[in-house]
Amino acid sequence: MSGEVLSQNEIDALLSAISTGEMDADELKKEQSEKKVKVYDFKRALRFSKDQIRNLTRIHDNFARLLTTFFSAQLRTYVQITVASADQIPYEEFIRSIPKMTILNVFEVPPLDGRILMEVNPNIAYSLMDRMMGGKGSSVNNVENLTEIETKIMSNTFESAFENYLEAWNTIVDIDPMLVDFEVNPQFLQMVSPNETVVVISLNTMIGETSGMINICIPHVVLEPIIPRLSNSYYMQKEKKDREPDEIKRLESHLHYAELPVVGELGNSEFSIQDFLLLDIGDVIELNRQIDQPLIVKVGDIPKFIGQPGKVNKKLAIQVLDIVKGGDDVDER
Repeated sequence: MSGEVLSQNEIDALLSAISTGEMDADELKKEQSEKKVKVYDFKRALRFSKDQIRNLTRIHDNFARLLTTFFSAQLRTYVQITVASADQIPYEEFIRSIPKMTILNVFEVPPLDGRILMEVNPNIAYSLMDRMMGGKGSSVNNVENLTEIETKIMSNTFESAFENYLEAWNTIVDIDPMLVDFEVNPQFLQMVSPNETVVVISLNTMIGETSGMINICIPHVVLEPIIPRLSNSYYMQKEKKDREPDEIKRLESHLHYAELPVVGELGNSEFSIQDFLLLDIGDVIELNRQIDQPLIVKVGDIPKFIGQPGKVNKKLAIQVLDIVKGGDDVDER
């Protein structure tokens, strides 16, 4: 009742109830002073804030775009991958939610501890493999009887695809993903304890006419060292942070070796195309500059210096006499 606005009739009815004894004022005060209890499920511990979940979603939005580009190039067909949801749940609940037989790729991501699981729906995995082998991308669910060749093709494909994960995370941490296990039965895979909190990012995946889900399961222990970096304040501080002195020096050193064209113009002239076509060896072109006038020295296409021609060690040279003020606003004539 603390957040509500009462009408005048409700106020009158409340005062009337107190005055007639139907309602005790002390009981009202006691009710207001009592702490409201919120139910908390310790088996479903929430270890990530909404802010951190949003940033994890942003990272995997980028990963989904990279995967779309990667698979489109590999399969040469329509591919669309987008983030469907991002939730934090117990590991046991995640294992119960995926098919009993599916494609499970386990990755290590040093320097972070622990492992990340990428679960790929069999329909998507078989459609992908069929397309890579020259088929139309038809999907069959025969994950229980994977041959060694099919296992090798799938594991190599998803290992190559997961290399895009380091680019998605490069604004937070530099990781080096590597495939360490390939499994089809979730019951044989125990990465963390059943009650351990994991973040599950579900990706809606469309390959040709086949659709399914790709789930990225990240245990809390993997993200624990970098949790502070997943807050918005970290991004704000990073954007305001000035370039490191070493980076500035490195840029300056590269800039010193940049090459620019330097041209000393003796002058210019204008004549018709007909006269140009009649030019022959020995003809003389009259320029618009006197022989005793200084030259304009251009860096790129911009006038920068005034100089005079000469020779140095039997080579043609230009001696800089002055600096042009105003760049290309100078009147060359």
